[in-house]
Amino acid sequence: MRKKLRKIIVTGGAGFIGSAFVRLLAGLDRSCIVIDKLTYAGDVSRIREAKGKYRLYKTDICDKTGIDCVFRKEKPEIIFHFAAESHVDRSICDAAPFMKTNIKGTQVLMDISRKYRVKKFVFISTDEVYGDIKKGSFKEGSPLRPSSPYAASKAAADLLVQSYIRTYDFPAIIIRPSNNYGPWQCPEKLIPLAILKIMRGEKVPVYAKGMNIREWLYVDDCARGILGIIIKGKTGQIYNLGSGREKRNIEVVRMLIKIFKADKEMIKFVADRPGHDIRYSLDSLKVRKAAGWSPVVTFEEGLQMTALWSILHKRWLLKESHC
Repeated sequence: MRKKLRKIIVTGGAGFIGSAFVRLLAGLDRSCIVIDKLTYAGDVSRIREAKGKYRLYKTDICDKTGIDCVFRKEKPEIIFHFAAESHVDRSICDAAPFMKTNIKGTQVLMDISRKYRVKKFVFISTDEVYGDIKKGSFKEGSPLRPSSPYAASKAAADLLVQSYIRTYDFPAIIIRPSNNYGPWQCPEKLIPLAILKIMRGEKVPVYAKGMNIREWLYVDDCARGILGIIIKGKTGQIYNLGSGREKRNIEVVRMLIKIFKADKEMIKFVADRPGHDIRYSLDSLKVRKAAGWSPVVTFEEGLQMTALWSILHKRWLLKESHC
């Protein structure tokens, strides 16, 4: 395993999920190269505990010359591609950055990876590429029907990776995780936003009646799942990575209000966002069989840990640069 994981690039390694993966590698005494543009969503504070176990390049993945320079210098064997514009609401306001980063950036990385004969390219997609589902769960072969500009940009990149696999025999693996949560998440997403509002004594905004259902996966469990797939999974395959733990948004907010012993009337229902998906649900049997992976953190435990972390890192959560 040491040989397989010797030369690793992690794009978006200062982002939410990418940083959890960098910390996981560091905990296993594995070094990596981090490529991150360090936008509002990137913060090296997230990988402080991995100090000495990574080298950072502040580079835009759309910058072909810059990425080529990094690859030429580092000669990586495996690429974990986390970097992306990821917030649905922002994509509704302005889709352009999502098309550029999520589609063009992925193409640039794959073209450079082909040039330098990278052995494996792991693309981190999302469950949102499927759209929503009222009953049952999405399998890896389910059609992609994205609802938002963000999801459409990830679906396009997902299909682009699939086309490279078929056309060029490109050594890629596609992973589609469910909704991640946990420490260091930017407070534009539901759980950290709710925590931030509660800490400030403000009402928590909830879309419509809060009946939308998400499948919640603790970020460290996600990182472990990704590592398990690269070790035991097969090149050219797609893997769903979900917890099987579904909660309505209103349930999540009420659980947080209870954890913080806050006023039950702190919820403020607001107009729903356009194209809001009703329910996400993944069939993750394939990854459980292939990698022997299963989540170890229950949603209740994960929410408690996230709340405690938020209290201890209140200053970081309150940073204006997140908004």
